[in-house]
Amino acid sequence: MGELTAGLFVLGGGPGGYSAAARAGELGIDTVLVEQGSLGGTCLNVGCIPSKALIHVAAEYGRATALAGASPFGLRAEPPSLDLAQAVAWKDAIVGRLNAGVAGMLKQGKVRTLQGRGVMLDGKTCRVETDTGPQTIRAEHVLLATGSVPMPLPALPFGGRVISSTEALSLPRVPERLAVVGAGYIGLELGMAFAQLGAAVTLVEAAERILPGWDAELTRPVLRAIERLGIAVLTGTEARGLTTDGAALRVAAAAGAADGAEQAIPADVVLVAVGRLPCTMGFGLEGLDLAMDGRFIRSDAGCATSMRNVWAVGDVAGGPMLAHRAMAQGRMVAERVAGLRRSFEPVAIPAICFTSPEVVSVGLSPVEARRAGQEVRVGQYPFTGNGRALTEAAEEGFVRLVARADTHLLLGIQAVGAGVAELAAGFALALEMGARLEDVAGTIHAHPTRSEAFHDAALRAIGQTQHST
Repeated sequence: MGELTAGLFVLGGGPGGYSAAARAGELGIDTVLVEQGSLGGTCLNVGCIPSKALIHVAAEYGRATALAGASPFGLRAEPPSLDLAQAVAWKDAIVGRLNAGVAGMLKQGKVRTLQGRGVMLDGKTCRVETDTGPQTIRAEHVLLATGSVPMPLPALPFGGRVISSTEALSLPRVPERLAVVGAGYIGLELGMAFAQLGAAVTLVEAAERILPGWDAELTRPVLRAIERLGIAVLTGTEARGLTTDGAALRVAAAAGAADGAEQAIPADVVLVAVGRLPCTMGFGLEGLDLAMDGRFIRSDAGCATSMRNVWAVGDVAGGPMLAHRAMAQGRMVAERVAGLRRSFEPVAIPAICFTSPEVVSVGLSPVEARRAGQEVRVGQYPFTGNGRALTEAAEEGFVRLVARADTHLLLGIQAVGAGVAELAAGFALALEMGARLEDVAGTIHAHPTRSEAFHDAALRAIGQTQHST
């Protein structure tokens, strides 16, 4: 058995883990990182990156299919075909390039990496089973970044034709009939992508509307797009399991509804996308003296746990399960371990739903702001008045600003429309910098761009004339 010592030991090579390790190495901290699978974790390997590659393929195929009929600007094309195996290979190549990039970044910081399953023996010691034998690592500081896994349903355990988002990204063929259980962002992103690729998709959601955790006004353009794709939507409906022959999904009205009669939804594949669970079992974490918040490891604003010099970041620590949040936390922990004064106190963390159209939310919606006791001023500008959106024949959606009525301090910014994900950084920067409506209105936005809708929403909120078109 080999033994290693380190200033910082990181368990988990996902966004939070590798960001912490890379920053720690940059700061001169002797760091060891252990990852059971491939570097990059869920996000890079079976989450954010491969799913967006598949969504891009689906969008391109959908556009080509539409052009085989008619376009508003006179372009015609032959009906397209898709080699899904080649698309998956392209997606995997992107993942491989980014895996190599993460490995290179860690190597540059002189971070020692081990591949294997790590099990914590105590708050400073971890045993790692590697291909070359067991290793014991002892460190002054330990960072837990074990991530999360897809949540199964008791009535629909994963296996066979019941899959998670992980398997959905590597299907050998587009299913003829796909049932998606869960109309949150994962279910909608993948469900819409497969519909664009030609699958007959049915969405099953127990809540009364799609994207139940998002602002209802933001989701309406997405619902219209879903209807145009021919996706069947069953809200207020629960999945009960497969039929006896396994050829259909059994569903019924959600608990409490007057009509609880079951119906069967024929499906070749059932994608269960009802959320994710933190990985707290199987790594020895259950044997540590860690305070918990339900299934999650409790940590403070600096990501410190209840054990001295043991830190937790990302999905395992609760809060929004977002890669960019985990990365920011990881860098902050590395800086704290290095003795710098740091805490994790963002004004707002951008959330993006990569549906078609895309949805972005940063900060408070009008409803949330009013619930918090704020009197608000709201400015909203539609892409139907935006020159760039019109020239792209993609004018559905809007940008909306929420500000305090008295000081005009921005409290939240939301948008729905084609390509609005790329506006998220500007929205977050405005909130972090404490911008007011007049600051946005007084900033020159390049013409013609979709960002002008941000500018025009601010002008509208303060009662001035918009000029983007």
